[in-house]
This record gives sequence, C-alpha cells and structure tokens, in this order.
Amino acid sequence: MKTRVLSNGKANGHSAMSLKLYVAGQSPKSLAAFANLKRVCDENCPGRYHIQVIDLLKNPQLAQGDQILALPTVVRNLPTPIRKIIGDLSNTEKLLVGLDLKRAVAA
Repeated sequence: MKTRVLSNGKANGHSAMSLKLYVAGQSPKSLAAFANLKRVCDENCPGRYHIQVIDLLKNPQLAQGDQILALPTVVRNLPTPIRKIIGDLSNTEKLLVGLDLKRAVAA
C-alpha cells in the first residue's frame, strides 16, 4: 500500500480534521481500517477531513514520531487534543467517539 492522501479540504468555514492512518502493507485489517475510516468521515464530516496513510513496512521510522505500538492505528492531530484509535475501526460508535464526532452515551 502506498502512502495515500485523501483530502477534502475545508467546508463551510470549519477547519479540516487531520488524520494519519498507520498500517502494515495491504493486510485485511489495514484495508478494512482505511475503508471504515473513510466511510465514517464521508458520513459525518464530508469535505472536512484529510487522511494520510502511512505504510510502516516501507517506512518503519515514521512510527516513532506518533509513538505507534500497534497496527492499524489512526491518529487525529487536528483539531487538538491528539487522539489515537487502534484496530480495524469496524466499531462505528467507538470510532465516532474516539474522533470526537459524537459524545459517549452513559450506559
């Protein structure tokens, strides 16, 4: 998997959400994580996100900057605070809460 950048810039004066998705090649979990992340962003913040996919099989030194310990991992750099979510991102509810697109509902 090459490093890909999917950018939808700014919309309606809102700043874009900056995301880095760290993966290990084109494994099923890596592909699922990208598809799930893109779907959630398209549905919940269309036109207001930027995804950079970083393949650590090709560039392992890039893991150090964001202290990546497990793959796949998505890091939201903007807006602050920085947030990290590990896994294939298949749990939409946890992904929405993790990206701060939805508040957690008390059980």
